[in-house]
Amino acid sequence: MTAAALGAWLVFEDEAGFSMTPPTTRTWSRRGRTPIVRVRGRSRRWLSVAALVCYKAGERSRLIYRPSPDVRPDGRKSFSWKDYRDLIQTAHQQLGGPIVLVWDNLNTHLTAGMRRYIAERDWLTVYQLPPYAPDLNPVESIWSVLRRTTTANRAFADPHDLITAVRRGLRQLQYRHDVLDGCLTSTGLTTAPP
Repeated sequence: MTAAALGAWLVFEDEAGFSMTPPTTRTWSRRGRTPIVRVRGRSRRWLSVAALVCYKAGERSRLIYRPSPDVRPDGRKSFSWKDYRDLIQTAHQQLGGPIVLVWDNLNTHLTAGMRRYIAERDWLTVYQLPPYAPDLNPVESIWSVLRRTTTANRAFADPHDLITAVRRGLRQLQYRHDVLDGCLTSTGLTTAPP
């Protein structure tokens, strides 16, 4: 069954890490004056982000995300299945309808707790992406846009500066429905009924 046939939101999930060392991209400068961005030597990740990009025919696309610093009070450096559960629950409340969730085969997505949570929700249907198929997940394009715009060629003063920049970039993307729709289009998938 398709999301359209169920009257559900088609929701894609992915997670990414951002470090203090920015990705470099092309930029403009005067001829003979190559711009130099000085960065501290550490390339350790400082921020993890899980994001959901949500589509439904006749509705505006949505971006829901949850950032998490790498060092958390419980000592964990990545999202737990409970973090994903809370993110999905938040999406369900914001979207107000059934969800068809599509995500990768991350081991946290496959835990017993997560499987129980999914089985107990009649509004939630989950599909796993095939291994090594980032081209089928529009959230990968969100990360690409963020790395080419918000974090590109920028030296962050501290982890808080990085967190602020990533949040600002994601907030701006939330209002760019054309960009979110373009991310789905780039996968070759559609929300239209067959």
